[in-house]
Amino acid sequence: MAKPKYTREEALAFHLEPTPGKWEVQATVPMTTQRDLSLAYSPGVAVPCEDIAKDPGLAYDYTNKGNLVAVISNGTAVLGLGNLGALGSKPVMEGKSVLFKRFADVNSIDIELDTEDPDEFCKAVRLMGPTFGGINLEDIKAPECFIIEQRLKEEMDIPVFHDDQHGTAVICAAGLINALHISGKKIEDVKIVLNGAGAAGIACIELLKRMGARHENCIVADTKGVIYQGRTDGMNQWKSAHAVKTDARTLEEAMKDADVFLGVSAKGAVTQDMVASMADNPVIFAMANPDPEITPEEAHEVRVDAIVATGRSDYPNQVNNVLGFPYLFRGALDIHARAINDEMKIACAQALADLAREDVPDEVALAYGKSLTFGRDYIIPTPFDPRLIHRIPPAVAKAGMDTGAARRPIIDLDAYEETLKSRMDPTASILRSINARARAAQARMIFAEGDDPRVLRAAVMYQRSGFGKALVVGRDADVKKKLEDSGLGDAVREIEVINAANTPHFDTYKAFLYDRLQRKGYDAQDIHRLAARDRHVFAALMLAHGHGDALVTGATRKSAHVLELINHVFDADAAHGAAGVTALLNKGRIILISDTLVHEWPDDEDLANIAERAAEVARLIGLEPRVAFVSFSTFGYPISERAEKMAHAPAVLDRRGVNFEYEGEMTVDVALNRTAQSQYPFQRLTGPANILVVPARHSASISVKLMQEMGGATVIGPILAGVDRSIQICSTTMTANDILNMAVLAACKGV
Repeated sequence: MAKPKYTREEALAFHLEPTPGKWEVQATVPMTTQRDLSLAYSPGVAVPCEDIAKDPGLAYDYTNKGNLVAVISNGTAVLGLGNLGALGSKPVMEGKSVLFKRFADVNSIDIELDTEDPDEFCKAVRLMGPTFGGINLEDIKAPECFIIEQRLKEEMDIPVFHDDQHGTAVICAAGLINALHISGKKIEDVKIVLNGAGAAGIACIELLKRMGARHENCIVADTKGVIYQGRTDGMNQWKSAHAVKTDARTLEEAMKDADVFLGVSAKGAVTQDMVASMADNPVIFAMANPDPEITPEEAHEVRVDAIVATGRSDYPNQVNNVLGFPYLFRGALDIHARAINDEMKIACAQALADLAREDVPDEVALAYGKSLTFGRDYIIPTPFDPRLIHRIPPAVAKAGMDTGAARRPIIDLDAYEETLKSRMDPTASILRSINARARAAQARMIFAEGDDPRVLRAAVMYQRSGFGKALVVGRDADVKKKLEDSGLGDAVREIEVINAANTPHFDTYKAFLYDRLQRKGYDAQDIHRLAARDRHVFAALMLAHGHGDALVTGATRKSAHVLELINHVFDADAAHGAAGVTALLNKGRIILISDTLVHEWPDDEDLANIAERAAEVARLIGLEPRVAFVSFSTFGYPISERAEKMAHAPAVLDRRGVNFEYEGEMTVDVALNRTAQSQYPFQRLTGPANILVVPARHSASISVKLMQEMGGATVIGPILAGVDRSIQICSTTMTANDILNMAVLAACKGV
């Protein structure tokens, strides 16, 4: 499977479109009427202001302080790029902010301070303290990062956490707990060698000592060699704290008989001879990025008994900070913590270690394309494990409460765990599952419209994201020029361009098409023109003959016309049970609306067919179908001929004995609102519907476009269901990313 890659142009486009940057601010209260404005600002806002002035703790009730973290940097140590300055660090800090939101529903703002003076930096952060519930320091060089964090912890009454130090330390500790468990060793007995005495390295060794590692068993090395008692060259107070009595002066000497190696240094710092000299069942955490101190392959060549972790996602056991900081802050914020102390960090590490020992959910195994079971190649949970959000924060919160760090303890931890489960957007896990299944399918995706730059960018992204092979229908020279114009000239050698002139199957395609259309007014010359000149038809012929696994088309012509062309090759019409299903993603919900493509005015039998097709799509994307036949009436009131078929359709499904929930007719609010449903206790849906079957194609189109324009819904589709091959028809307004989403959906069904 190809490793995902990107170009400079793609990275810049990602940050530029649809709007510059990676996050925006949205109001959580109505701001439409004069009364709303009076309550949100003057004069109504005076009431909470006065109450907070009397009791500062009320800020957590009446403002967003309790779920707001600042990501703050001066840009002096940006990733592995060095001192890029405050402004140069902003894309990284924005990225960190959206990770907080994505993984733990923590609101976050990035702040870049244009100073390298620790005094000025600390003063600026301290003065912003009333705004935030926590401070995440990021990408500040050592030793200033130690000074800044220590001072701010002393001066502020909210958590201050330098993730480059403690985030790495927590995940490293979690992995080490399990690695030692597998090795049958105890932390107080093992010899640990750390290479790299910067922010992350010092934090790692300090946390492990808090967890039981003995000072005399821990040897720290830097670029000048081992940090031993009496060394004066290149020393500071933080290194001196970890100096030990030892005869070892080089990393090579220190590694002899070591049980654990921790690397936060540089590529190639560890040799195979060093690994060979380690104790039985050595643990090697080579965490240098982007390239580790020694690769797992190199380590295992000389020590098959080694347990190896790196910072890379393409190797097992990734030490990834995103496993820690979002959930540490989530737990800390929810108890209104004064600080994130060592006990909270250790609780986070232990909870992560415990989680890795449990059975892995199928969706996680699917996302990584392999079975994951606790052992040498799986000692740390994966970042996309859905259990992290409700397992790690409670452990952190309990530790904070037990150590007196909580302003407002949580009384019922079980109830707290349930609220955490509901915090996360379920659409994220569904979309992740779709992507994982597509990547596992490795479908050969036919992109019919190689003359469109959006389609070409989607095709390149499809292949570079590791989903499978991109087959583009178009003229070679035209495709090459459009890719070059889009800054993707190097992709010409990656994708495969196919047309009537270069395929060896053209005569077979024409014979097949003539057999289908000869009694529909098409002669041999018509067939030749259709197959040779119409890319929609040519692409459909490729799919019909197994020369691709799935097809994406429709980005350049109206969907009804594209469907008509596809029907020259496939039976994708109402008579054969086809239907178009459109997915709407909005505010954490996914709703499917159908039919949006095929049936102009369906009768009750057609509506039942549409419901069955929509249920198939729901299951394809990981939803358990709940179908509502919607109208302007609910269960016969008001009475109307036009609503009758919506009431009859459920009876058709009754006769068919289908295996999903359905009900109707009903208005949309009854279908989607649990409270409205409760007024009809006899209705059969066990919760809000996730499939709306509408009376006609025009009402489906109106509903989708209204939600898209007014509600800001993300639209995927229409998804063509009821055809034995995977064909997805885009709309002409879709972006390259939208087209990619359609291809990913097509891939799930295509193989």
